[in-house]
Amino acid sequence: MSSTDDRRFEVLRAIVADYVSTQEPVGSKALVERHNLGVSSATVRNDMAFLESEGYIAQPHTSSGRVPTDKGYRQFVDRIADVKPLSTAERRAILDFLESGVDLDDVLRRGVRLLAQLTRQVAVVQYPTLSASSVRHLEVVALTPARLLLVLITDSGRVDQRIVELGDVLDDQDLARLRGLLGGALDGKRLAAASIAVSELADEAPEDLRDAVIRSATVLVETLVEHPEERLVLGGTANLTRNAADFSGISGFPGSLRAVLEALEEQVVVLKLLAATQDAGTVTVRIGEETQVEQMRGTSVISTGYGAAGTVLGGMGVLGPTRMDYPGTIASVAAVARYIGQVLAER
Repeated sequence: MSSTDDRRFEVLRAIVADYVSTQEPVGSKALVERHNLGVSSATVRNDMAFLESEGYIAQPHTSSGRVPTDKGYRQFVDRIADVKPLSTAERRAILDFLESGVDLDDVLRRGVRLLAQLTRQVAVVQYPTLSASSVRHLEVVALTPARLLLVLITDSGRVDQRIVELGDVLDDQDLARLRGLLGGALDGKRLAAASIAVSELADEAPEDLRDAVIRSATVLVETLVEHPEERLVLGGTANLTRNAADFSGISGFPGSLRAVLEALEEQVVVLKLLAATQDAGTVTVRIGEETQVEQMRGTSVISTGYGAAGTVLGGMGVLGPTRMDYPGTIASVAAVARYIGQVLAER
């Protein structure tokens, strides 16, 4: 890349930095005063004129400075050389906070709350997708001789408890037989395969246990079926109001805060944005129209996958205005996802 291109990128980077910091259009005089660009004001003005002609920056008002466009942010993100590293103390604090979670729900809620605080954006995490999870253990507990508690534990740390009302009473010996049948059908299987296996149990069950097996299998199949509407945890939605002006269209960004909030309520929209996040450790940045969601054209979504033992369990990330601290946000998303995966792997 030529020195001219490098210099123009430094001008673009300075415009992004100042606009993210001040939320005010940036002029050439301010750039020269705030940044050691090593060139004259005339050169900076020429570079800004070139960047504007190429669509990297825009002039929101007559006789005002310039602001980055989606294309400008994309160029900036694609050429980020140094993502802000978190300090040892910050990493330790994140891990300690997540390790204090008592179960999967608590760990994910803590992760979302922490990510929203670190980035000052909306944070979202997807519950482990059942297709990626396996049954670690099924416990069958007799609450009464005619009522059972089934406790299903997956390798992602998810714990589901269900009550089964039996038609007849079971003694301890029958309970042990039922526990063996159900556990044998489920243990170690991916949840989709486990659902099929347990549904076929009735045909193979001994006659005297068939009714109990059918009732238990019916409850388990319902538990193993995916419920997309229950798969998201959001935090920090109030952070959007802090940046309400970014969604007003004043600075050339289409959309409105209300439209973004409505899109967030449609969890399927957010799930779609996270669905493309397949790799743990790889952070994806979608800027403006790249989200392919009309209501979110004024937003950016930074996401990654989290997982344990080499398996991606779900996606997580943040959503906010295109005017955001990309290096810091990318680092925070990557760190929290990594530590969530680490905490779940140790459970």
